[in-house]
Amino acid sequence: MQSTYKELTELVEHHLAVIYNEVELSQSYQEVARDLLTTMEFSEDKDITRPLRHHNNWTQQDAVLITYGDSIEEEGVKPLKTLHKFLKQSCTQHINSVHILPFFPYSSDDGFAVIDYSSVNESLGDWTDIKSIAKDFRLMSDVVINHCSSRSAWFDNFIKGEGVGSDFFYTAIPEDDLSNVVRPRTSPLLRETETANGMEHVWCTFSHDQVDFDFRNPKVLQAFVSIIRQYLDNGVRLFRLDAVAFLWKKVGTSCINLEQTHEVVRLLRTLIEYAQPDVIIITETNIPNRENLAYLGNANEAHAIYNFSLPPLLVNTLITGDCHYLKSWLMSMPPAQNGTTYFNFIASHDGIGLRPAEGLLEDEELTVLVNTMQNFGGRVSWRASENGQQKAYEINIALYDALQGTTKGPDKWGFQRFICAHAIMLALEGIPGIYIHSLLATGNDYERVKNTSHNRAINRHKWQYDELQKQLASTFSQHHKVLNAMGDLLTIRRQQVAFHPNATQFTLQLGTQIFGFWRQSIDRRQSIFCINNISDEPQEIHLTDINLVGTDEWLDLLTKQPIYATDHTVELAPYQSMWISNLPKN
Repeated sequence: MQSTYKELTELVEHHLAVIYNEVELSQSYQEVARDLLTTMEFSEDKDITRPLRHHNNWTQQDAVLITYGDSIEEEGVKPLKTLHKFLKQSCTQHINSVHILPFFPYSSDDGFAVIDYSSVNESLGDWTDIKSIAKDFRLMSDVVINHCSSRSAWFDNFIKGEGVGSDFFYTAIPEDDLSNVVRPRTSPLLRETETANGMEHVWCTFSHDQVDFDFRNPKVLQAFVSIIRQYLDNGVRLFRLDAVAFLWKKVGTSCINLEQTHEVVRLLRTLIEYAQPDVIIITETNIPNRENLAYLGNANEAHAIYNFSLPPLLVNTLITGDCHYLKSWLMSMPPAQNGTTYFNFIASHDGIGLRPAEGLLEDEELTVLVNTMQNFGGRVSWRASENGQQKAYEINIALYDALQGTTKGPDKWGFQRFICAHAIMLALEGIPGIYIHSLLATGNDYERVKNTSHNRAINRHKWQYDELQKQLASTFSQHHKVLNAMGDLLTIRRQQVAFHPNATQFTLQLGTQIFGFWRQSIDRRQSIFCINNISDEPQEIHLTDINLVGTDEWLDLLTKQPIYATDHTVELAPYQSMWISNLPKN
């Protein structure tokens, strides 16, 4: 449907009025809107298509591989070229999208302290390499929107008091009431910085090398719109808004999830959708579940949100052999309305966040989870709680090692437990994201932790290409076995319309040791019962409990074995999953 430049201008002005309601601007909303539209290359003489509301830019064929640009290295070859080669060799048949974690010049936090948003880190490659990958895979990029590196040109100009960036950063004074500020770190919030204008106290939500932007200045918003325009031009079609929940600050508040932050997301969605209707915006908000859900808005904010509660709940389920908490959470999750969806994952470059489990897992369960992960070689990152005490914020561990056993200790079921975890994740409502070190069954990298002194490095191994190929060629290696098993799951998944990210989902009541849910395609032609033994003992299910329609033929998609509604029971081996689907009638 055609729109007009005037209509789009008025829509952008409305967003700006909400964002800057409490801010005195030197420009009018009309002038700021015009600057933003010009930056996104809209003009009065250019056709503008109004994006469809409640339209899904995804299907069951979508799956995202999450990786650093240099997760695989090769002598004499730029890592982005090596990554592209690996993707084409090992992923093309199973995965159609790739999230390359920050590939820009940076100073710390493995890319999330960006020095220059407009350049590709030359140690990885260049924009030609990015465009090349984007031609073969749907490309996802980070927009590190809350903060940048203290070594950036923008922050240098802030210190000098002149040039672009001199007014880009948020400052406060130690006397301000900052008692309610929510943060994921224990370091001091304010960083003393000597500038041409005297001593400033710069806001640092994360580390003192990651200095926070001041979005009260519309020039900051315009700078990021320009960045987004550049990424679109280089083939990016999925945008991950990193740490966006902390974007807007207001002294005396929690400075997280403020209304202005939500409105900035709405504004970015408007600009991006009108410019490129097939784009997906994903908000990365590692916060309690209810707050996270709010970023879907009324199908007018993020297209997708990271399902942060899934990793701790699913790992807890598989190490305890009890799905009570996972089942309760799944039953409470609202179906994502068309135009929105969940981004499901169970491993990432960071770790297993625990804040999203608050209110979902009892304190005793969280303690057992943390202790078990530490027994399996994991590390724990901490944050300051409301009362000033340190509280576990994140478990850092490779997923393959996290699932090597149960609360009783390591056992022989690690491989089966790991595949079961992914069979569950891949069948759930939403788009799946798979971390490269899960796809490759990479274990804890203690050497990187030792060398970097960062807990998160435990799950950021760098493979040498030749060694990886050797491991993947060996039928005896865990890396070969897992890649093949994961590939099979992904191949089967993408062929089932009942696994569309917005297909109906209903939680089954099958006790605490069998976790089950039902998916039904949007056209109601296909049903799949996803049944998972999450214990280390064989379990029996009564087919009457899942109500297989007797007039349909049924097949376990994973074993290719027929399932007869007249059978009374089916036995599942420890950690066995079944995807029981009806067969289409001629």
